[in-house]
Parts: sequence; C-alpha cells; structure tokens
Amino acid sequence: MKTKQLFILSLVISVLLTGCKKDNKPVYSGTMTIDNELFGTGPYYAYGFTVPTGKKVSTLENPQDVIIIQADPDIDNNVRKIFFACNNYLNSFSLYGQYANESDATVAFDNLLSFSAPQWAETGDSVKANQVWLFRTSEDTFAKIRVISTVAEKRETVPFAECTFEWIFQPNGTQTFPGK
Repeated sequence: MKTKQLFILSLVISVLLTGCKKDNKPVYSGTMTIDNELFGTGPYYAYGFTVPTGKKVSTLENPQDVIIIQADPDIDNNVRKIFFACNNYLNSFSLYGQYANESDATVAFDNLLSFSAPQWAETGDSVKANQVWLFRTSEDTFAKIRVISTVAEKRETVPFAECTFEWIFQPNGTQTFPGK
C-alpha cells in the first residue's frame, strides 16, 4: 500500500510541476526607470534598458542595444544636461518631438503609429520630460519612447541622471507601431 501511495503522490506532484509553466511571452511595451548609478569595484557597471527584451540589464559585458542614461557635468560636477546613449555602433536616436506638457506628449506618443526615415543621432541629446524619441536597434527594429520624468542633479560630489519613460517596441523591422 505504501508503494501505491508514493506512486500517486509522485504522479500528483509531477502533474502540478509540469502544469505550472512560466509565461515567457515577449514584452513589447511598458514603463521603465534607468539611472547612471555605478556598481562594482572595478570594472564598474550600470544598469540600462534593452528594448528587444523589455528588461534592465547590466552593462558589464558591454551588450548591444542597451539604452543608458548619462549626465553631462560641468567642471564642478553640476549636471548641465542628460542624454541617452547606446553601444550598438549605429546612430540610434531621433527626437520626434518636445511637448509643452504630459498630456500633449501622451497624445503625440499614442498617435505615433508610423514614421519616415528620420535623421538618426549617436546619442539622445538633452533628454527632458514630455519628449518623444525614436530608437533604432542594431537589427533595424524600432521603439518609440515617451519621457515621463527626469532627474539631473549633483548628489554629494557625483553627477546623477535618471529617466522614467514609457516605451513600445516594434520587433518586425517595420516603421509602424501597433495602435492602442
């Protein structure tokens, strides 16, 4: 009788374990916050955002297509501006528009369903709230980014940059984004 009970118990456990599958669907939109805080003891690294996976990742291995936010400090480490950068050997950023308020930026972001070949730049220069950016990956796939908020300040003696943004990724290489 014990063998039969053990068999039934193991059968129930195996059914439960195989029935609990993690949903590994790709994430093509969301909200993310990145900053320029450094980690490690040398080499140092930060965490950036990779559009194709929709996740924060370490920059330690120098991965491609990871968007990071950087501060441009003056000689006293006061932040003059912040900017997006990416190590993918392409000009990958294009400012689609700067808007007066969050509502206008949200409407522009939502209505941005397609775009023509823009003038791409190596960095996303002077990132500010209420901007909409286009981003191009090394695989010629695209994302649109709406900047929700930024922080640009000197913390103790270190220039600090932070950006919270909404994003939508178009993984098929077309210049058309899904509508809501």
